[in-house]
Amino acid sequence: MRGALVIFIAMVVIGIVLYITDIVYYRKRRAEEAPQATPDDTPAPAGSDSAPAEEGEGCCGMHMVCEKTNLSPLTGEIVYYDDEELDRFRGRDPHSYTPEETEEFRDVLMTLLPQDVAGWSRSIQVRGIELPVDVRDELLLIVGELRQAPK
Repeated sequence: MRGALVIFIAMVVIGIVLYITDIVYYRKRRAEEAPQATPDDTPAPAGSDSAPAEEGEGCCGMHMVCEKTNLSPLTGEIVYYDDEELDRFRGRDPHSYTPEETEEFRDVLMTLLPQDVAGWSRSIQVRGIELPVDVRDELLLIVGELRQAPK
């Protein structure tokens, strides 16, 4: 019985030492290495009130992985995805679209390749186009699924 008690006490002491080491060294180091969140790190397509970026996600804009998953425009560069006709909606209120106009946006969104969805969203934002509410919700759903897809 004494042997089991000695092993138990040793395990508790080792656990406490490892916990303190984790707090003092590793967590402090991770906090220093992690980029500070800024409003630019929040993914949000045009006019959206979406939640902030997922935990652990911070994008400097210098890596292709970040650019593919971050919906906020990192540059002012406009890239067209065979959707030049959508420029006529620049400055429109997202609630003022007719069902036919909403369907135009949906058609473009549904014909995009999965890797182009985030880029299209950024392009729409830079061009000053507010997405219809329904299409914006679909875009957020698609991007969320793409982020959770196995890599």
